[in-house]
Amino acid sequence: MLYWAESPVLTAMPGTSARPSAIVTGASRGIGRAIAIELSRTHDVLGTYRGNREAAESLAAETGCAIQACDIASPADRAALIEAARARFSNLDLLVNNAGIAPRVRADVLEAGEDSFDELITTNLKGPHFLTQLAARWMLESGGGRIAFVTSISAFAASVNRADYCISKAGLAMSAAVWAQRLAADNIQVFEVRPGIIRTDMIAKVESVYEEKIASGLLPQRRMGEGSDIAKVIRAIADGLLDYATGQVLNPDGGFHLRSL
Repeated sequence: MLYWAESPVLTAMPGTSARPSAIVTGASRGIGRAIAIELSRTHDVLGTYRGNREAAESLAAETGCAIQACDIASPADRAALIEAARARFSNLDLLVNNAGIAPRVRADVLEAGEDSFDELITTNLKGPHFLTQLAARWMLESGGGRIAFVTSISAFAASVNRADYCISKAGLAMSAAVWAQRLAADNIQVFEVRPGIIRTDMIAKVESVYEEKIASGLLPQRRMGEGSDIAKVIRAIADGLLDYATGQVLNPDGGFHLRSL
């Protein structure tokens, strides 16, 4: 593979591949990396990263994915991402809205400030919502596509020391529902994938706490999730196995969403 390192996009030279195309945001690490690795088996993937170029370059070397720096909160970066994808792909088959951030500091809702709230809403909600607008317009031109929003169990499970994160994910869940409703008649299927407790660097500082809670019965399936568990759900979406189920909320969470007495 030939790469142009001086370009903001590190990408193989465009070819004549008939493989379907995919954009995966936040692809350099965690859940996004697992998704990009899985999709690279069948799709031409353009993955985004913010800041950690070394991790992104290792993904490109491992999988052949193209990568591009993109702050999903930036309108200019979102537009540049779609422009780069249009230059690489004849059409867009799949968008995976995975990029997101956790609060820099966990603070009780009585004390939490507006700066963190604004940052999380802009990155976790506004960014994916308006990236989807750009992607959906492109998909409409070519007659269809699939979109996945990776949210979180925090969309419905309240954490008083992460109110900003929970609110951003709850809003993203509604964004997925709105887009599913708007695009259903246009052969664009939209899904919400709602991961549970997944082993990533985002939870590294509290991983032992979660492991103790899981061992004590927090999850019906007594193990923490892995990035590959989420990637398998995206695989089902990408392969069209759920095309008559648009708007569904998929719960790879070890049974956390179940209610029992």
